[in-house]
Amino acid sequence: MEKGKNDSNEIGDNNDHRDQDPSPSSVNEVKLPEIGMTFSSEEEVRTFYNSYAQNVGFGICKLGGRNGDDGKQKYFSIGCAKNGRKVSQAKNILYPRPSTKTNCKAKINVAIRNDGNFVITSLCLEHNHILSPGKSRHFRCNKVLDSAIKRKLELNDQAGITLSKSFQSFVVEAGGYENLTFDERKCRNYISEARRLRLGDGDAEALSTYFCRMQSRNLNFFYVLDLDGESRIRNIFWADARCRAAYEYFSDVVTFDTTYLTNSYDMPFAPFVGVNHHGQSILLGCGLLSSEDSTTFIWLFKSWLTCMLGHAPKAIITDQCRAMTIAIQEVFPNSHHRLCLWHIMKKLPAKLGGHAQYKMIKKQLKNIVYNSLTVDECDENWLKMIEEFNLENNDWLKSLHEERNRWIPVYVKDNFWAGMSTSQRSESMNAFFDDYVHSKTSLKQFVEQYDNALKKKIENEKHLDFISFNSTMPVILGHSIEKQFQNAYTNNLFKLFQDEIRGLMFCDASLLKEEGTILIFEVVETILGKNGEPVREVSFRVHYTELDCKLKCVCRLFEFRGILCRHVIKVLIRMKVTEVPMNYIMDRWRKDIKRGYQSISNIYDDYVCDGERQRYNILTPLIQEIQQLGAKNDDNCSMLVEILKDTKEKLIVNDLEHSRAEQLKGVSTFGAKAIHSPLKVRSRGRPPTKRKQSKIEQIVKKSVAKARKKVFLFGAEDSPIAGLVLDSVFSNLFDLIMLVGVL
Repeated sequence: MEKGKNDSNEIGDNNDHRDQDPSPSSVNEVKLPEIGMTFSSEEEVRTFYNSYAQNVGFGICKLGGRNGDDGKQKYFSIGCAKNGRKVSQAKNILYPRPSTKTNCKAKINVAIRNDGNFVITSLCLEHNHILSPGKSRHFRCNKVLDSAIKRKLELNDQAGITLSKSFQSFVVEAGGYENLTFDERKCRNYISEARRLRLGDGDAEALSTYFCRMQSRNLNFFYVLDLDGESRIRNIFWADARCRAAYEYFSDVVTFDTTYLTNSYDMPFAPFVGVNHHGQSILLGCGLLSSEDSTTFIWLFKSWLTCMLGHAPKAIITDQCRAMTIAIQEVFPNSHHRLCLWHIMKKLPAKLGGHAQYKMIKKQLKNIVYNSLTVDECDENWLKMIEEFNLENNDWLKSLHEERNRWIPVYVKDNFWAGMSTSQRSESMNAFFDDYVHSKTSLKQFVEQYDNALKKKIENEKHLDFISFNSTMPVILGHSIEKQFQNAYTNNLFKLFQDEIRGLMFCDASLLKEEGTILIFEVVETILGKNGEPVREVSFRVHYTELDCKLKCVCRLFEFRGILCRHVIKVLIRMKVTEVPMNYIMDRWRKDIKRGYQSISNIYDDYVCDGERQRYNILTPLIQEIQQLGAKNDDNCSMLVEILKDTKEKLIVNDLEHSRAEQLKGVSTFGAKAIHSPLKVRSRGRPPTKRKQSKIEQIVKKSVAKARKKVFLFGAEDSPIAGLVLDSVFSNLFDLIMLVGVL
């Protein structure tokens, strides 16, 4: 009978009464190792001894062995995992690390006979430490991941599901932690290795592999790498086949923004974003930049222009950046360039906050920017504001006035902007990617999560397509014009049109005068405040030509957003017009048009080109059917077990032969010059501390701050103790980061 350290009759942990050993009768059921026991393989020996150890309450490991003159193994030993002496791995004796070693001598010695059988020649069953069967599952030798668990972990990791959530799903499925054969650390280690094998060892290699793979799936995948003199990645641009095809339909307006950090090199993610037929953001290409000067932007814009076959966007929105302006003037000279209104208005507190009458200035400036109906009205009110508050010497306002034709709505509303006043589309796309990447994401993780994010974006668009196809938004007014747009526009855009229908009740139209064939109407709209009470009345002029039904309103909503305004609709209803000319129904918002890019949807799916996954999908349903048949009765079960064992041995042999054949082929090498990962850079715009931070980043930041505060309070910033404290904190935080994985 196996003995513990303190009592020959009790093997349990005497210090933990909640984890008692099984009764002596149950222990006797465990088959003890005996000299002369014979096994057919080393795996069978290990399985037997591990089963014994698990029931008794200790871990095992292979202690060593010896080969004969022919190079073949002659004998080996498997023993208690506590074999060996304590060797401290700590860098500093003030912070020792725990040791599991007690120099335990329990082991079995196994010899390999000439007939290939494995025989136990000697053994020792005495341990010099307490045994506890209840804790056996925590030993490393008992932590095993089967193929099904590994597959689920990899699929969840590729889908962006955090490791902690994946592990918790296994706990729930198993009915508790004690029923699992592995722990979270085992899962984390496996995923780390799987990522390394899946993504490669370096960021530069991962990017090159990703781009080649995407091009092999679709030849229309486009990418450009900008390298420095040392072949180190400096700038990157790429656009997949779907992005390029979508640009043919939505090239009328594009937003561009670079103020968001998304990777461990602090390279800004620079997406080109358009608006699709649902009014949702759609990616039209993207880049990763090492700097944000005019030279870099010129390179990026030229790369994008080449990708889109020289077809420049009609309009582009950026933030207020001189380098971007210079690049746009050179590369897109005929495109309408607009500055992000939000980026400008958010600077008011910093630029004018010190003025004694700041609140009044802010109120008047907002009124000029948002409520001006004509250019003359805007200029007149601007000059009044400058004179009233003595702002003639304010350089910031001077520069804004000089560039007023690029940012004040009344100056740009004659061009189509799909309803956008800011680069919020780019920022919302950044926010969308933030569910998949963060500031610590490496480039090789970025390209993988980029695929996941785009697949999600495509699925969202398909869902909206189905909603517009399968359901109809009810009409409010019931007028034939409303029904016309109901049948033509996607549901999202029809909702915006219905906002104008609802606004009709606050409008009153009257004929002002006639100028030849042109009728000029005055539409007075009552503007409501936040509490729903009338605030003011605003007069809008609508020009209507009855002969060809041409319409133009001073608000320019149709020109700006592509949707008829309430003022025009009011005039049409008054003139008893029952159908709007087709030129006022924009094709880009229609739901009944087949767009070519929508058929390109499978370029991101790994399973399309993954032979192993295809084979797995073929085998899974067949194995499940066999499993159900085998579970019906004992005879079927016994038969199936024998068949599977025989099949398993044949597959192992076949796999070994296949591996040897692959090794003989060798690895081909190419003479191409190696590409190196980029250097870490500091980007313009929003500093890292201002960006959206994930939970793990917040935890890291707080923990480091506490550690530094503790060192400062001891007054030992430069002492070895301080370094030890901070090293310990960073080591623990690294483990925590690896635990979470990709957020």
